[in-house]
Amino acid sequence: MTYILSIDQGTTSSRAVIFNEKGNIQAIGQHEISQYFPHDGWVEHDPEQIWSTTLQSCFDALNNAKLSATDIAGIGITNQRETTVVWNKHTGKPIYRAIVWQDRRTAEICKKLKNEGHEKNITQKTGLLLDPYFSATKLNWILDNVSDARRQAELGELLFGTIETWLLWRLTDGRSHFTDVTNASRTMLFNIHTQQWDDELLQLFNIPKLILPEIVDNYGDFGVLDKNLLGAAIPVCAMAGDQQAAAFGQACFHLGMIKSTYGTGCFVLLNTGNIPTTSHHKLLTTIQYRIPGHLAYGLEGSIFIAGAAVQWLRDNLGLIQRSSDIQTLAEQVSDNGGVYFVPAFTGLGAPYWNPHARGMIAGLTRDTYAGHLARATLEAVCYQTRDLLHAMQEDGADINCLRVDGGMVVNDHLMQFLADILAVRVERPKIVETTALGVAFLAGLQLGIYRSLTEITALWQLEHTFSPAMSLTARERLYDKWLYWVGRVND
Repeated sequence: MTYILSIDQGTTSSRAVIFNEKGNIQAIGQHEISQYFPHDGWVEHDPEQIWSTTLQSCFDALNNAKLSATDIAGIGITNQRETTVVWNKHTGKPIYRAIVWQDRRTAEICKKLKNEGHEKNITQKTGLLLDPYFSATKLNWILDNVSDARRQAELGELLFGTIETWLLWRLTDGRSHFTDVTNASRTMLFNIHTQQWDDELLQLFNIPKLILPEIVDNYGDFGVLDKNLLGAAIPVCAMAGDQQAAAFGQACFHLGMIKSTYGTGCFVLLNTGNIPTTSHHKLLTTIQYRIPGHLAYGLEGSIFIAGAAVQWLRDNLGLIQRSSDIQTLAEQVSDNGGVYFVPAFTGLGAPYWNPHARGMIAGLTRDTYAGHLARATLEAVCYQTRDLLHAMQEDGADINCLRVDGGMVVNDHLMQFLADILAVRVERPKIVETTALGVAFLAGLQLGIYRSLTEITALWQLEHTFSPAMSLTARERLYDKWLYWVGRVND
């Protein structure tokens, strides 16, 4: 049996998952990471904790699988995208905490650039909207706000990376400074047409080019694991941003195939083929994957808060002890009782793109119970997904089936409501850890374990289909109220 180790570094935890060549999970190691909120709208992580929890998760996965590092054929890395790290290339020490993709501190920088008329050119080059979500303004902020950072960067003493680049650099003991094309396409510094860092954008955001990593395909020779870390020199064979990796794990290889991942946030990604599609409804054009002989673009809608709202009920309000308890709590009531929750903790993502919006719970009465709030939290995920699918349909997509994955999709109540509110078939695979699975498939292509995308497609297995059962009247009544409340937040 051949084994692949997938490193899946996410917003709330670092995980390591070991797969065999059939795409079956052998073991998982996982550790939560700390969230820092220094100011309103600011979100940070400790890069050193990201590294230490990642390494510990790898040890745990190997121990749980009763395997040693010599049993692992290769490593794939998938990661929370856009989160920005800058470190000293000589000492390896980060010069500031990682600024997380959810962070809104650079909203004024984006507003200034918009007012100066730069957004159209940025969107044409990158497929992205001018928003604090992406890495460019985060990197600019670090260089301008950390003492002596810009001088050091211009002298070539600092390195920049999103999380996959940071982990690869540490795994290879500083020998590899690469980013893959999917993560590069989320920085707002990458030209999706030329497939290179864009000199005009680098000048606009005042970023020295020499701190940037080299851009590579989603699989290839990315270097070798320092044997002192796990006990063997394992090749690192693949990297992909989490949402693109999930689409790969869902075998969304053909034009029109679409998946939605429910983790900290929710991300819907539609395969648009080998030609970039421009959205007229505030969706993002991005690279879905680039491997030898294949380049696929995607249309993406991003929701900033999905599972994070459940975590908020657990940690901040104490309504549940474990995130999985939310289904039981929600099922204590027969409907939402008129309660709506717009979880705009860090602004609204697609299709609103309002970094200044903040969350709201509406419709509370003396008859409101904890179950209504739990139900409203789950329903908000579904309403936001419909917002995204509606935008895609307005852009010309024909959607009748949605493949779902991520930690939240094990909730049958949530998945049935999703099918009902979307009025489309929802397919849940047997393996919902498709982010880790996707990068394992990519590593397997580099290792020669898989010879084609067709071979990978054959490994995808359906676990359950959820079909719409709600009446048109009930569906539209619920969604119309959502549109009313999200409109109030978006004012």
